[in-house]
Amino acid sequence: MDHYKVLGLSTNATKAEVKEAFRKLALKFHPDKHSQSPKEVRDGATLKFKQVSEAYEVLIDDRKRADYNRGFGSAKGGGGFGGGYGYGYYSGNSYKPRYRRSGYAANGDKGFFDLYVALQFLTRREFLLNLAFASVLLGATVFIGRSGEALWKIQNSGKSFEETIESIEKVKREQKRK
Repeated sequence: MDHYKVLGLSTNATKAEVKEAFRKLALKFHPDKHSQSPKEVRDGATLKFKQVSEAYEVLIDDRKRADYNRGFGSAKGGGGFGGGYGYGYYSGNSYKPRYRRSGYAANGDKGFFDLYVALQFLTRREFLLNLAFASVLLGATVFIGRSGEALWKIQNSGKSFEETIESIEKVKREQKRK
């Protein structure tokens, strides 16, 4: 199902055009308007109303619309019966919209690596915040390590740690002899 076709819009429609098209079609197919209609007409209007509502929900939200525009009609099953955006299905007596991409490779097999899914994961706010936090921790660890070395060199100019340990042991041996 193409959300733009459902609302009778072109792909470059503005939000105002999406709202207006939804308002007109929602009034036309609203279940309350068809409550006295025969069952076939009522069921058809209900289905159409749900499709119009789903199309509106996707196209009015900038992020969902961008995802939909990237994924619809692709070789990866982004639209139609491929299992991506826009294809709703019946489960029992209720209509369930589907907003997830399929994740299947072009040949239909489950792919090991889906670049789209990986990019979505890598650009999530939570991932980026965790990455920033890990970077700060790593930077602090490196800074503290180098600061410790610098302090050691200031306090013990000309001696390495091993040389200092050897001189301490040498002093202890001399004190035992006395």
